[in-house]
Amino acid sequence: MSQATLSPSPLPRRHRGFLAVVFGLLLALTAPGAAAFAQTTADPSYETTVSWSVRPADTAQGTGRPNFAYELTPGGTVGDALIVTNRSVDPIDLGVYAADGFLTADGTLDILAGGEPSTELGSWVDIDVPQLALASGQTVEIPFTVAVPADASPGDYAAGVVASMLVTGDDGTITERRLGSRIHLRVLGDLAPALSVTNVSVDYHGTANPIAGGAATVTYTLVNDGNTRLSPDVNVSVAGPFGWAPVTAAEEVPDLLPRSSIERTVELASVPPLALLTAEVTATSTVVSPGITTDAVLPEPLVSNGSAATAAVPWTMLAILLVVAALVYWRIRAHKSAKAQHQRAIDEAVAAAKAELATAESTDGTAPVPAGSGATPGSP
Repeated sequence: MSQATLSPSPLPRRHRGFLAVVFGLLLALTAPGAAAFAQTTADPSYETTVSWSVRPADTAQGTGRPNFAYELTPGGTVGDALIVTNRSVDPIDLGVYAADGFLTADGTLDILAGGEPSTELGSWVDIDVPQLALASGQTVEIPFTVAVPADASPGDYAAGVVASMLVTGDDGTITERRLGSRIHLRVLGDLAPALSVTNVSVDYHGTANPIAGGAATVTYTLVNDGNTRLSPDVNVSVAGPFGWAPVTAAEEVPDLLPRSSIERTVELASVPPLALLTAEVTATSTVVSPGITTDAVLPEPLVSNGSAATAAVPWTMLAILLVVAALVYWRIRAHKSAKAQHQRAIDEAVAAAKAELATAESTDGTAPVPAGSGATPGSP
């Protein structure tokens, strides 16, 4: 993560009453030679004529660097410098400051706006020249010093040093444009990396096709509980009971600063509806090196897990089975009913024949002979 585009940030509290729009806010770091231009929207001619660039200076701390990176002990100090160039045709006035870094909701590294108080690395940076007046094409080197407090806790810290301009629009609104470079600092001492996978949930969305798989949506949160910057590789899988028919996806996650978290959502397709669906999230995290040649041994990668389950009912298949079962049941019932009706017809016919026979005998005057009497017809 050598480049970041910063999201808009609010101005100091004294300016907030005037804010309506925050224009582009960049922290450009990838190209060793220059940073990207700031963005604006109010006046196209202003946008094309007012621009500047920043980059780390070539100093004893390094040359051709994409950003600033240091390793210091508690109480240690280091000096460095930022190069600022006015690429406009007119003179410009810029403010230079440092501020604590933080992760946005999408994992982008941002820094606090000017005037917002920093409590960590941003407050440990002392800028030699906080205000600049640059002629067209002028380049200046701005020295600064990083001084780590003696009681600073070991671990990784992030900040940014920026060149900033306040712009007043035609309607009186004030916005801030800024460009800068990241500062990554590792305070030496005991490193305690820790990462947890929390708030795992899974939803299943079936299809009308009874033989096609549906889609599973897995949401989870990664929390950096330790004191080091971590680079997680995440594997997300969903499977039926006993691990049947697994579907997996690899997830790219931005680096996580200490005491930061990020929520992610992954869509997996062609997931069969096997009644019960279990999602497993496995994060394998490595400690990010500050980018400085060092003999320090980094901790082993961490493996963190989280899981959740949901019903994955094949409703279409169940509906088809219910229809088939209903048809079979109806056929069986119809067969039994027809058989019973046929038997009733036979019974009724037999009963009718017996009744007709009894009526005929009664008409002939022949009385039926009681059984067991021993008499024969014609005897006295």
